[in-house]
Amino acid sequence: MRSPPMEPETADVVAEIERAGDTLARARAEIARRVIGQELVVDLVLTALISGGHALLVGAPGLAKTRLVETLGVVLGLDAKRVQFTPDLMPADILGAEVLEEGRDGARAFRFIQGPIFAQLLMADEINRASPRTQSALLQAMQEKNVTVAGARMDLPKPFHVLATQNPIEQEGTYPLPEAQLDRFLLQVDVDYPTFDAERRILLATTGADDHEAQPVMTSDELIALQRLVRKMPAGESVVEAILRLVRAARPGEPGAFDFVSKTVAWGPGPRAAQALMMCARAKAMMEGRFAPSVADVEALARPALKHRMALTFAAKAEGESVDHVIDAIAERTLNVSAAAA
Repeated sequence: MRSPPMEPETADVVAEIERAGDTLARARAEIARRVIGQELVVDLVLTALISGGHALLVGAPGLAKTRLVETLGVVLGLDAKRVQFTPDLMPADILGAEVLEEGRDGARAFRFIQGPIFAQLLMADEINRASPRTQSALLQAMQEKNVTVAGARMDLPKPFHVLATQNPIEQEGTYPLPEAQLDRFLLQVDVDYPTFDAERRILLATTGADDHEAQPVMTSDELIALQRLVRKMPAGESVVEAILRLVRAARPGEPGAFDFVSKTVAWGPGPRAAQALMMCARAKAMMEGRFAPSVADVEALARPALKHRMALTFAAKAEGESVDHVIDAIAERTLNVSAAAA
């Protein structure tokens, strides 16, 4: 029996998703030529960008975080800038400031000089080294997509994305981001050391005479179109249920919460976690050439979407418990139930 023909609008979306999958495959391949051995990191960062959000990259120095941002800027056709956060960095150093200038006729007037935040892709390097006041200025702009200087509101470029980095090893002289501000990052991406084979390829590729220069694959307008397309992708009821089960099970105060969650979790994720999982599951499906997300996508994104949105109790930390282990245990108990109904 023949399946009924698709509605014209649905057929258009399917065709767009197919083209998007091809474009993203070329973008991933181009990035992989410059950023070696970090395929999962690249995929998660691309997932955050396609979803229209920001990402927090946590990893030791020298793991190609800066190289990744520079390469993303070229490949995605974005204007990319970098700010090194330090304790003496002021909000005006990021947002910009008004300066008094004197014209040829002797008349004086204020002129606004834009800060590095007026970029489509901003790398906030070691964001936890800046003072809370400076962190707040950046994170407010991330949420509102505009800045206010001297009473005047100015919109930021579109698209606007922040990739912030943190060094988990060196904590002296840092200002940890408050939980409410961490929640504004769509995903936390852990950047680990490369494997032996990947490090061998890095060594040979970066110490030779031929260091590949990244080539553009997309434009900023095409990225915006992908972000709109993600929102049109359907999500089955099993995926919606999986997201809700996972997020709600991670809250210790929920009725019927697992005993181990009540004992180990101090506070759990809010509604933004569910929104992040929905958007990123769709984006992941698009990158892999699928027309709708699955419960497996939700499971794969559980750690990066939840770990910066929840915290362990002091007792759990003292016993050596980790957020990753808790999230895995919650996912194992909740998503299997959802998957059975899929």
